[in-house]
Amino acid sequence: MNFTGFNLNPLIVEGVERAGYSAPTPIQSAAIPVIMSGCDLLAGARTGTGKTAAFALPLLHKIMRHHGVAAVEAKKRLTTLVLVPTRELAQQVNDSFKTYAKGSDFRSAVVYGGVGIKPQIDQINKGIDLLVATPGRLLDLSKKRAVNLSSIDVLVFDEADRMLDMGFKDEIRAVMSKLPKSTPEAKTRQTLLFSATLNDNIYKFSKHLLSKPELIEVDQRNSASLDVAQVVYNCDPERKVALVSHLIGKEGWQQVLIFSRTKLGADQIAAALSLTGLRAEAIHADRSQTSREQALEEFKQGAVNVLVATDVAARGIDIQQLEAVINFEVPYKPEDYVHRIGRTGRAGHQGKAVTLLIEEENYLLEEIEVLLDTRLPQQWLEGFEPDLTRVIEAGRKNSKTAQKRRAKKRALGKR
Repeated sequence: MNFTGFNLNPLIVEGVERAGYSAPTPIQSAAIPVIMSGCDLLAGARTGTGKTAAFALPLLHKIMRHHGVAAVEAKKRLTTLVLVPTRELAQQVNDSFKTYAKGSDFRSAVVYGGVGIKPQIDQINKGIDLLVATPGRLLDLSKKRAVNLSSIDVLVFDEADRMLDMGFKDEIRAVMSKLPKSTPEAKTRQTLLFSATLNDNIYKFSKHLLSKPELIEVDQRNSASLDVAQVVYNCDPERKVALVSHLIGKEGWQQVLIFSRTKLGADQIAAALSLTGLRAEAIHADRSQTSREQALEEFKQGAVNVLVATDVAARGIDIQQLEAVINFEVPYKPEDYVHRIGRTGRAGHQGKAVTLLIEEENYLLEEIEVLLDTRLPQQWLEGFEPDLTRVIEAGRKNSKTAQKRRAKKRALGKR
């Protein structure tokens, strides 16, 4: 099947083909008909599976159809709102809409914090069909009465799990209170919720937002992409930088994304790798928006070949042929592992995910294996074998309580 089979506006099909896509991905094949029908949707799809186009294409079709039947208005009405967790993702989602709508009179705006608000207000005042926003900046605009949400009839949550992780629940409630009321009996809005992972929190969250939704899961729940080869290297903390430098040289990788748990750690890792001769930059929330965008652009262009990022800063990074992802430390939340390795192996390309494991973090790896329901292969890299005589400090999180919790999971068949 190709995109013409969805009966989309021909301009949209041209935009999709211009973007290099010839056939729909599984999430697109499943979601587009549901969205076209007007039903609410809860969709589980990893990053890199084409989920942005899965909602962008049918929503553009609806907007263009409205343009065709509605009387010409002096000013466009904002009817579609897309909420995202980060500014990087906001920019990329908006760029995707513009790519697919090229040649039409579709207009959109993107708003997020960390930059001046006046240019964003000016953008909205020109008249738009669709707004891509982070929750905080949208509320700022609403307080200033700079955005009118009274005509919103489609609401999209993209990467909803990350929004919850980042503590946006209160902001989302505040946004919902400003939208037209919609009930199962008097439905005035279509709501779409996309999440890389579907867990109890997401299901609980969705119950307050969705009305009789269709459920789509294109992958095994909380699974990793089959296009990503995963490997875990046991090593000592002080050898990590040398191991990473050696591995990048050995594999000949030109683009590598490294994850750090903390902003300070990201800076330290980037600085240490630069001393080995690699061109490394760090991005995190303490860096200005301009410097983050510059570092990301240099990474995309090849001027920087190693980007070290925190989980929050990396959200929305979309490098189609990213060769490898390295977990410098094992993430505390197993869902973050799924998000991290989803940066590589996208759109059918092969990728590699490397995790550096020290003895103290074995319990974290075990939590990831429980989530994925699989064992991750552990190896020793020649020349970087761990020192088995090293004294291991017991970590607070590896307590007897934590051990009991994991044992309970296994007893319940979750391992």
